[in-house]
Amino acid sequence: MKRLIALALLFFLTGCFPMVKLPGSGTDPLQEYTVEGRGDDKVLIVSVQGMITDQPEEGMFRSRPGLVAEILSQLKKARMDRDVKALVLKVDSPGGAVTSSDILYNEIKRFKETKNVPVVVTFMNVGASGAYYMALPADKIIAHPTSIVGSVGVIFLRPKVYGLMEKLGINVEVNTSGPEKDMGSPFKAATEDERAYFQNMITTMADRFYSLVETHRKLAPGALATVKKAGVFLPEQALKLGLVDGIGYLPESIALAAKMAGIEGTYQVVTYRRDHFPDDTVYNNAAADFKGGGAFKLAVPGVTDIPAGFYYLSPLFAGGE
Repeated sequence: MKRLIALALLFFLTGCFPMVKLPGSGTDPLQEYTVEGRGDDKVLIVSVQGMITDQPEEGMFRSRPGLVAEILSQLKKARMDRDVKALVLKVDSPGGAVTSSDILYNEIKRFKETKNVPVVVTFMNVGASGAYYMALPADKIIAHPTSIVGSVGVIFLRPKVYGLMEKLGINVEVNTSGPEKDMGSPFKAATEDERAYFQNMITTMADRFYSLVETHRKLAPGALATVKKAGVFLPEQALKLGLVDGIGYLPESIALAAKMAGIEGTYQVVTYRRDHFPDDTVYNNAAADFKGGGAFKLAVPGVTDIPAGFYYLSPLFAGGE
């Protein structure tokens, strides 16, 4: 131990550090790995893990692309592989930013149409709000037996600090070019007009969400009315409402995707990683766990490290480390 400490000190004092390749760098190319099976035909698993955001994750020694960029890179790689005959999206997310969720929705829809392969979504712990939104183009949506599904709606998060500032004797003077320029400012209370203005925006965004649910899921009027309350549901209730097509485990979703693709005989289950993992499995979420950033951070019970803005998000499940 003393020798190791002495060697470390020597490296530090002389400025001689061994070149160490840090794992998980966003600059490493995506590589295909077979996690099980064999054959020419492939079923691809893509993990959607954590907050849906286009913000890159910055660390002390490395940075990684945001979740949206990472998923799009994987879809692009899969689109160029003729042997990829089906896609399984393994989703565990409370949702995220409105635009990021919509981008994933559109790209998954476009992938299905241009690649002409079946797409199956499996919800793991949580498939809520923006995560459900992005899953809508899938041919089948399957919930794990213990999933939480739903939260169809929009939330507008905007922190307020003016009360604390008054206690500290701090004030912010603001000049604007128009009376609506500082709407949503954390330094003042919202007026009734501002609340009505934001509520109209939220309603418009929510209506788009509801419209897509109606288009893809074709829920009964009573079921849609229940879903519009933005609650979350256990798998059995989600199945009864029509939000999901079945309840099962990930291997069953993979088998379903292969069957829908018309694959006969054996096939490979593959995934894309930026690092190699010995004894890899279909449940590995590596290279898929991303946390969003932003200029203004909000920290309240259940919602941590989230920038102010509009979200397809279920705050109940948005807490992080």
